Amino acid sequence: MSETSAAQRIRRMLTSDVGVLILLAVARIAFQTAFNGRYGWHRDELAVLDDAKHLAWGYVVYPPVTPFICRVSLVLFGPSLVMLRVFALLAQGAGMVLSGLMARELGAKRFWQVMAALAAAVAPASLASGTMFEYVSFDYVWWVLIAYFMIRLLKSDDARWWLAIGATIGLGAMTKYTMAFYVAAIVGAVLLTNARRYLRSPWLWCGVAISILIFLPNLLWEVRHNFISLDFLKFIHARDMRAGRTSGFLLDQLWVDTNPVTVPICLAGLYYFLFAPDGKRYRAIGWMYVITLALFAIAKGRDYYVSPAYPMLLAGGAAWISQWLAAQPEPRVITVRNTTWHSIAISGVCVAALVMPIPSPRSRWFAIADKANGNFNEEFGWQEMTAEVARVRDSLPSEDRAHLGILAGDAGEAGALNLYGPAYGLPNAISGSNSHWLRGYGNPPPETLIVVGIQKYHLDPVFESVEWAGHFESQYGIDNSAIGNDHEDVFVCRGLRQPWPEIWKNFHWFG
Repeated sequence: MSETSAAQRIRRMLTSDVGVLILLAVARIAFQTAFNGRYGWHRDELAVLDDAKHLAWGYVVYPPVTPFICRVSLVLFGPSLVMLRVFALLAQGAGMVLSGLMARELGAKRFWQVMAALAAAVAPASLASGTMFEYVSFDYVWWVLIAYFMIRLLKSDDARWWLAIGATIGLGAMTKYTMAFYVAAIVGAVLLTNARRYLRSPWLWCGVAISILIFLPNLLWEVRHNFISLDFLKFIHARDMRAGRTSGFLLDQLWVDTNPVTVPICLAGLYYFLFAPDGKRYRAIGWMYVITLALFAIAKGRDYYVSPAYPMLLAGGAAWISQWLAAQPEPRVITVRNTTWHSIAISGVCVAALVMPIPSPRSRWFAIADKANGNFNEEFGWQEMTAEVARVRDSLPSEDRAHLGILAGDAGEAGALNLYGPAYGLPNAISGSNSHWLRGYGNPPPETLIVVGIQKYHLDPVFESVEWAGHFESQYGIDNSAIGNDHEDVFVCRGLRQPWPEIWKNFHWFG
């Protein structure tokens, strides 16, 4: 092949519908990557980072996919925050491309394919998921991919698509347990529509078998650990309800899971799937959304749990608007297109200003963005905490330092100490939090402990001697809510009141 023909082939690929969508996703990834190293590691990222060093088929907080991806990043790039977050951005970028491709499958013209992709990208939940590495980012892409496969299934009536759907469900279940709600929605959608015909297809049941086979290792891990993740989920759900985090669930769909300016596109998509004659073939997609929303509302889930269900509505809305405009006069077409494009662009800038790590930590803008986002403050203070623990260690007599351990109150604190601690020669931290508890208290067991992130009244029943030894503060005076104002003291503890095995049995908490 000549260089000229190769260049033409590349040009045709880049200017195709798929090529344009990929270029948009790449631009989004590059834009967010430019800001993703501005602050520091988030508490949840530090916990995943530590879990990634201990690969297993399950963890207390989540199934194994997210720590595995983190391990891949560690092997390729070391503990690089920016490169780790690129993986989360790749998932969000894939969601953009799939949103456009779904619109394309439904008959939308290129402009509306692009609008579907951009509308998915400017949702606050999606933009925020690109600023942190956590299982929410990867859960998102599995949901969107399932919706894409469902549309391909319903459009082609080729039941072999159930194999791809089943495999993706299995990967989703290995990423986040809320996949169970989506599976229930798919089952309900099949039963409520003419997709019931697939119940007679062996391909559907092969897809079910594939999903179970993929999920089986984590299920066996849960059996061996007495379904500890269910205990964690019950605790987290009760905590969120006490804190009021599940209130306003339905209203938050309008400005958390979607962008307010894209709500009309979502409503158009819901109409298209459930009521429009042209969308009759795809009724199951509409029911998948409705049932998902209803199940999370009944279960009092967090607002962002439903965010992966909106790209399919955006795709349906883009297809319906594209078809509707085909019969409209040119001036109206231009007005609708311009209004849609400008509103998405302007709202995207506004949302990015609130959910991306753009403002200076010293600015008033940061305080406003942190209040809206809720995560930025948890990216400060970890290095100061580690430095203070090292200072306390250096102040101890040699007999204490000979059998020294570090006890952290939270998995994120333990992760931070294990990330920054080696530079100070600190031993690995232990913790009773989440999966860290399963790893035990070390061998040989420590005799003197430097404790951070646990209040004194929790330590007094465990140790004969609890001495205040130091205090740390986050940079710029930012209060890290993961640590808390009342958890910034450092203690030195000696003299266990019971043997380590007895203490560790009940030295376990979730968070």
